[in-house]
Amino acid sequence: MPIKAVFFDLGETLIDETRMWREWAAYLDVPADEFMQALEATIVRGEHHRRVFDQYRPNLDLAAARRERMANGTNYAYRPGDLYPDAAPCLKALQSSGYFIAVAGNQPREALDDMLTLGLDADLMTTSAHLGHEKPAPEFFAALLSRTGFRPNEVAYVGDRIDNDVLPARAAGMTAVFIPRGIWGRIHAARGDAADIRINALSELADALARRREMPPEQRAAD
Repeated sequence: MPIKAVFFDLGETLIDETRMWREWAAYLDVPADEFMQALEATIVRGEHHRRVFDQYRPNLDLAAARRERMANGTNYAYRPGDLYPDAAPCLKALQSSGYFIAVAGNQPREALDDMLTLGLDADLMTTSAHLGHEKPAPEFFAALLSRTGFRPNEVAYVGDRIDNDVLPARAAGMTAVFIPRGIWGRIHAARGDAADIRINALSELADALARRREMPPEQRAAD
């Protein structure tokens, strides 16, 4: 069955999160480069990225920290300038070609308003908080399918992580697309063969989907 919809992760797939992490470093009063190195080491160890905060402020309540930052005006908010240069053109081209486009990643409920200001051509923008589940839970992907009405084999999910995006998307029956950029992408790049499709830029996605559509079914199943 041909792919009719493309679902995108947000962070490090469409959005460059460098500014976000550097602002957290400033909040913790930690040199930005040191914090970024600690974050990368945390990910390499296979720990949840939130563990990096424990190194500098044990038992930090992230929800309370976000509220504090909102109160003092230093809260992180998405800006169009944070988009990777290939993000908006990719979504626009795919939507113009007839694909249904959704953007959904692991974000808190309040992030949706900022996501809507990015000016992306998407039929649906939502968050894990709105869906009621965080990736890599199967329920996250099931909720997306339920919201959009597509069958799993009609959907491609694009993300920068093997653990949160590629493997659970494949397990859900979707076509998993891996783009190795950002911290997770660099670390997971060696495992890129776990994906159905691997691209190095979103500008490659339309052609990659077209090539996969032209494959014989038995070849797609073998990939």
